[in-house]
Amino acid sequence: MSTATLEARTAPLHYISPAEFRARPAATLTTLCSSCHLKDLCLPCGMSAPTVERLDGLHFGRRRVKAGQALYRAGEPFQTIYAVRSGTFKSSLTVADGREQVSGFSMAGELMGLDGLAQGRHASTATALEDAEICAIPYDHLMELSAGSSELQRVVAQLMSREIVREHSLMLLLGSMNAEERLASFLLNISQRMKARGWSPSEFHLRMSRAEIGSYLGMKLETVSRTFSAFVQQGLLAVDKRHIRILDLEALTRTFEARLQ
Repeated sequence: MSTATLEARTAPLHYISPAEFRARPAATLTTLCSSCHLKDLCLPCGMSAPTVERLDGLHFGRRRVKAGQALYRAGEPFQTIYAVRSGTFKSSLTVADGREQVSGFSMAGELMGLDGLAQGRHASTATALEDAEICAIPYDHLMELSAGSSELQRVVAQLMSREIVREHSLMLLLGSMNAEERLASFLLNISQRMKARGWSPSEFHLRMSRAEIGSYLGMKLETVSRTFSAFVQQGLLAVDKRHIRILDLEALTRTFEARLQ
């Protein structure tokens, strides 16, 4: 597929300024952290009941983000942590030659914005890959709540540690795996995250394009397409555009584990 054809099929990104985003009215909160259906995946995960109830005092609002809009951009001041309630986001950086480098994908129940903790400014841009909804949690208020709770302090530290682990995982993908191992690892990761949300781990729809997958895995678009085709020929997958059906989960797992062993 030519670059011109790919650009024609890719919807342009429509960025909104932080002031405009904050000025938009937040939806009335009808669900607290303690009663949210995503609490076992999101910020309250692993907390005791009293600490989760403490989170109910957080002052945050919900906002909807349309597909192609940026929730925040690299270089903007860090003030807020975002919990994804629905939809999928990609995090990306702009490298020296102007190309986009995808650094991660976030799904419902996952947190975004922690990249701003180190320097006080976001290191990446978060863009909605589909219509999405987020909870915006002011970081300063979260710190105020955690000051009186050692358990909450521990959870915040774990969140920061999770970012480090994610970076190390990406380095492993880009530094030591071939194309098949990288794509198998990516699909297995999506499968596990789907299962954790009560969705099918073997059949799902990818919200990201193959070009975005390639950017994340350090592979050319042609290599991503060729590797998908190889997995289909091996009987591992059935692929219909972005719809994926894993036919042999054990064999796909072996493809990934070969390098680790």
